[in-house]
Amino acid sequence: MVEIPVADGKIDGYLAKPEGAGPYPGVVVLHDAIGLGKDIKGIADRFAAAGYLALAPDLFSRGGRLSSSKAVFENMLEAQGRAFEDIEAARLLLADQGASKVGVAGFGMGGGLALVAASRKFDAAAAYYGFLPKDMSLFEGACPIVASYGKNDITLKGAASLLELDLLNRGVTADVKEYPEAGHGFATKPRLGALSKVVKAAPGHHAESAEDAWRRVTTFFGQHLR
Repeated sequence: MVEIPVADGKIDGYLAKPEGAGPYPGVVVLHDAIGLGKDIKGIADRFAAAGYLALAPDLFSRGGRLSSSKAVFENMLEAQGRAFEDIEAARLLLADQGASKVGVAGFGMGGGLALVAASRKFDAAAAYYGFLPKDMSLFEGACPIVASYGKNDITLKGAASLLELDLLNRGVTADVKEYPEAGHGFATKPRLGALSKVVKAAPGHHAESAEDAWRRVTTFFGQHLR
């Protein structure tokens, strides 16, 4: 774990470094509403193995999971607030460590944050089942975006096609795909325990879709971050 300097002190984060001499491109990895857990750290490790300096900030560092999740989710929907200051602090830390280009990748709530952050100094963005912002005009001038959705995600019906069309109309370089057999949370391992049986919006991991999305993301990042 590392400490990330922010305006009101420091927040926790997980830093994964590639082997060998740098500099490397960077990736800020944004967790979902469940928080910074083993699976998100594993994704940061996987980015590092692919040659990226990966930093996953704990956006819930300041308080309890429920209150923090609510606050960050509201920031995501309103496209403003302290969560974006924390994300920018993570980007700056990677830049300070020598990353000439920095991308952002997020999951669920983090995917929504990544979509908003695409117009905020990042060089590429990857959104896994990211919630769309209320004001789509923020995509004007956004960096290249790769986005992945599940057709069985009842919380984001039609989001993939809506996002794809909006980015196309704005001239934003994009790769948007909806996976027919996947739902919300398909790219991370289940962490809800018994709750996963009743939370239909999060049917859990779908390995085939997750691996295809990973290939698309790393190819896309390879084109825009190296």
